[in-house]
Amino acid sequence: MFIPHTDSERDEMLKTIGVKSLEDLFANVPAKFRFPQLNLPPALCEMEAFAQAQELSMANVSTQELICFLGAGAYHHYIPALVDNLLQRGEFYSSYTPYQPEVSQGTLQAIFEYQSLISALTGMDVSNASHYDGATATAEAGIMAISNFRGTRNKIIVSKSVHPHYRQTLRTYLQGNSSVLIVGDEQDKDPLSSPDALEPLMDYQTALVIVQYPDFFGQIFALDHIIRKAHEYGALVAVVTYPISLGLIKPPGSFGADIVVGEGQSLGIPLSFGGPYLGFFATKKEYVRKISGRLVGETTDAQGRKGYVLTLTPREQHIRREKATSNICTNQGLMALAATIYLSALGKHGLKQVANLCYQKAQYAADSINQLDGFSVVSKRPFFNEFVVQCPYPVDEINNHLLEHGILGGVDLKTFYPELEQHMLIAVTEMNTREEIDALCHVLQEVKHD
Repeated sequence: MFIPHTDSERDEMLKTIGVKSLEDLFANVPAKFRFPQLNLPPALCEMEAFAQAQELSMANVSTQELICFLGAGAYHHYIPALVDNLLQRGEFYSSYTPYQPEVSQGTLQAIFEYQSLISALTGMDVSNASHYDGATATAEAGIMAISNFRGTRNKIIVSKSVHPHYRQTLRTYLQGNSSVLIVGDEQDKDPLSSPDALEPLMDYQTALVIVQYPDFFGQIFALDHIIRKAHEYGALVAVVTYPISLGLIKPPGSFGADIVVGEGQSLGIPLSFGGPYLGFFATKKEYVRKISGRLVGETTDAQGRKGYVLTLTPREQHIRREKATSNICTNQGLMALAATIYLSALGKHGLKQVANLCYQKAQYAADSINQLDGFSVVSKRPFFNEFVVQCPYPVDEINNHLLEHGILGGVDLKTFYPELEQHMLIAVTEMNTREEIDALCHVLQEVKHD
């Protein structure tokens, strides 16, 4: 640890507060807890510390060294150089919570632009800024729905094809409310079934129905029917979505979704070994006062000049705890800014091009794998950039073999769905070349022949 104070500066500070020595400063701390002997290695200079940290980092491998077919919520996409170039400017990189609008116009405008882009992308009226990741955004949708009905409805129906981590986080967030019932993803449910299979579970106690589009397995289902049925019971519908896919498929807002949430990592944010990421949350205007996080609005001052302000901030640091809709303590501002720069740089046509590349390459990969002896693509529905493959051997064995050839294989679905033993979830993005897909197929065929 680098301590910038010199001995004379330390003495001056102690003198100012009326203490003779550092030991006297801690006199009220029981002696047995004072100045413990720590078993620490010898101190290192900055150069030595950097070299040691660099050596440790070399134990890790990343998508720079490996061909990646791993997805399931975090994806290897190309990030334009513009994103980091702007993101690391001092005025953005060091800014935090914009409590004083008169000195935070840049930060506030960036958040406003982010909200506008997410609203346009999802087809919704308003977006907040923002959540930790897709899982917490999904959990906040559950909290918002229960709050909206003021305790008169206590059932949340969640599809088994929603990301397993999102479902776990939803239960974690709501575990303190014993009256809330979460159903729909029980062990006997088919994880690959249509969202329409949730209809028999609906009744007038249902507050929220949660579906994913494309779902965890990459499948694309039309949501018109399930949303219409949920609305007939007076329930809200939350759609978990993959933002890149919305460059190609209809936005959930066009189906009548009430809430749209998801993981924004694919919008210019690196994989970074799991975070920090970005959870986006959009909803209809009628629910704006139930939205969690914060909302930035555009206005004019007394001289008619355009300005940006915090319009709604229903969080514990701003209002009384009992009135808060969320205790989220940051707006993930830097990640939201990365997504804003990414979407602005690509534009409508660029995003469509990226989405189309993901889709077309995934189709090529699925067709190629389906021709391999012993491997079969289970996904019969249209899919975006992920699909399920039934394998002739345990997935962990196959992945170990792929890794030996510099390939990061797909997710072993048995981890989340015991009934899908020897099933692999493969993800393809614009970063995967035809040659890489062919290499994957070659090694998979080699596995079968071993």
